[in-house]
Amino acid sequence: MSRKDLTTISRTLAHALRHEPWLYELELDAEGWTPVGAVLAALHGERPDWQDLTAADFAEVIRASAKKRYEMVDDRIRALYGHSVPGKLSRAAASPPARLYHGTSPRALDAIRQAGLQPMARQYVHLSPHRADAVAVGRRKHPQPAILVVDAAAAATAGIPFYVGNERVWLADAVPWRFIAPES
Repeated sequence: MSRKDLTTISRTLAHALRHEPWLYELELDAEGWTPVGAVLAALHGERPDWQDLTAADFAEVIRASAKKRYEMVDDRIRALYGHSVPGKLSRAAASPPARLYHGTSPRALDAIRQAGLQPMARQYVHLSPHRADAVAVGRRKHPQPAILVVDAAAAATAGIPFYVGNERVWLADAVPWRFIAPES
């Protein structure tokens, strides 16, 4: 891997682990850790030439860096400093905004109609209070994403728990289709 590639990967890791983890659908614990596999899955979708990116590549980025910005232990990785994300994602149950948004690939709509929003390989469904953030997340999956509007107020009233991630991310265990409408 060339030096330029390591620099590009390092910058993307900084963005994903320090600045906007919600755009990569990453969940950081209270100490900033997230599974290496989740970061790899997110970066595989970033560029075609990153499809074969591995944990060993992250280890090389860490080893080659003069400024020790990241730490990887077992199957977890985190940024060591410089977080601009106020508060790490936590699981504090809370009353959500009336409306939340979710960006996805149009190909996923049939499955979502059948089963609602599911966390898939993650712990939670990621939702945004801001449409623009849902569009940015959806574009990671498709150039013209489907934007779903979640009636979070009705879902919460019906007993669906929502959790605060940070000011730009809300989490849910799952959201049934009856609380979801595709944006027209």
